[in-house]
Amino acid sequence: MLELIIFIPILLTIPTIFAWQLFEKAGSKGFYAVIPFFNLYVLLQIIRKPVWWYIFILIPFINVFVYMLMLVELVKCFGRESLWEQFVAVILPVVYLPYVGSRKQFIYSDPLVTPRVKKGPVREWLDAIVFAVVAATIIRTFLIEAYTIPTSSMEKSLLVGDFLFVSKISYGPKVPNTPLAFPFVHHTLPWSQTAKSYVEWIKLPYYRFAGLDKVERYDAVVFNYPAGDTLSDRFQSNVSYYSLIREYGRERVWNDTRNFGNIIARPVDKRENYIKRCVGLPGDTIQVIQSDLYVNGKKSENPGIVQYKYLVKTDGSGINQRILDKLDITEGKRNSMPDEFVFWISEQVAGELRKLSNVKAVTRMIEPVEATNTEVFPNTPSYSWNMDNFGPLAIPKAGQTIDLTIENLPLYSRIIHAYEENELAVANGKIFINGQETTQYTFKMDYFWMMGDNRHNSADSRVWGFVPNDHIVGKAVFVWLSLDPNKSLFGGKIRLGKSMRIVK
Repeated sequence: MLELIIFIPILLTIPTIFAWQLFEKAGSKGFYAVIPFFNLYVLLQIIRKPVWWYIFILIPFINVFVYMLMLVELVKCFGRESLWEQFVAVILPVVYLPYVGSRKQFIYSDPLVTPRVKKGPVREWLDAIVFAVVAATIIRTFLIEAYTIPTSSMEKSLLVGDFLFVSKISYGPKVPNTPLAFPFVHHTLPWSQTAKSYVEWIKLPYYRFAGLDKVERYDAVVFNYPAGDTLSDRFQSNVSYYSLIREYGRERVWNDTRNFGNIIARPVDKRENYIKRCVGLPGDTIQVIQSDLYVNGKKSENPGIVQYKYLVKTDGSGINQRILDKLDITEGKRNSMPDEFVFWISEQVAGELRKLSNVKAVTRMIEPVEATNTEVFPNTPSYSWNMDNFGPLAIPKAGQTIDLTIENLPLYSRIIHAYEENELAVANGKIFINGQETTQYTFKMDYFWMMGDNRHNSADSRVWGFVPNDHIVGKAVFVWLSLDPNKSLFGGKIRLGKSMRIVK
């Protein structure tokens, strides 16, 4: 955080330098414009704003917005009142400030004695809207953003219909890869299913500012979907592009637009936002044994509510809905047999069901060890893993060097060529990275392992693998509202007991 307090005001010195002539016209010394920190103090004096404004200049990310306001007030001191001129002053200060400074007809007027230009109602509303959009954009980009939970992968820790705040300052906000975008939407325009909400005329490299903390084990983390770099615009991220390729073949997926739509690519910051629990940190070794997670050889102690899929056998009778409501069982169905039900529940709830007089058995449904699932990472038969029996797998750490072989290459190939942007090839049983034969690889980034608390109803790292550090968005911190999508407004739609709570 200290680096931001120092770095941002210094960075703001760059456009302020181009106000040299404006400083002189306002009666100050021109060279004051090049002195970091002091130049912003002088600028406040020129535009006649109180010294306490300087506090906002030292607050990370808020200072960027305040500086924009200062530039607007500066050009207004020289009679530039039109909205387009003020917009150019903010967007292109290195061009517009010297232009104003070099024109003799633009004379400094002290804002304390100069009558304010009266604005019409349209201009007043337009100014207010622009102010609100800019302020909200800075807040949601760098500080905190509101999200909603669309799926049940985190039940019962986070519920479908939960509205929550995600802190981007916790792990350090990222500079947007695509800064030119329609405000308040993610990757698609609100009136379209496929139209991009952003343009890629300007693409910025990955950079993360310092945060308040680092990702810790068992944090509920929002991140950009790692497998969302390529996708079908018909299925979006609801069906993985890579899953489609495995099932139908690349040629058909790319050419059969009637069934698969167009295949598109997305930059990191515009990939779908997912929320899971971080269960593995860089350098950890994770393993799933009979559906139980082990981290570094020890059974996981998740702070959330972990659910699994259970088979419930009864004496042939059903289970009363009042009991289901009391136990908060929301996911389940009657099985093909009349005396069998399938529920996604916690072990604690399973214990309560076992107490019912008409329940004969409650058994966790676990895939057998020998059942290989190629939809499970690393999506190859050479690793006989499934969702309930997985690993052991070491999570890569920045700077770590590993021995690279044909056998373990499937675990790290996507890291090498997709996340860390190397050319990867295999020929005659040998591995080539950027054209050079190699038997080792050194990771550039940290990686994380994310899993949903609803273990048997979650597509997570067990499906698409590691989550790179540059995909981390923020930490889920607070649920401010919880709505039950299956109930009416006056029939208990608002979950009062689940609203206004801290995310655990």
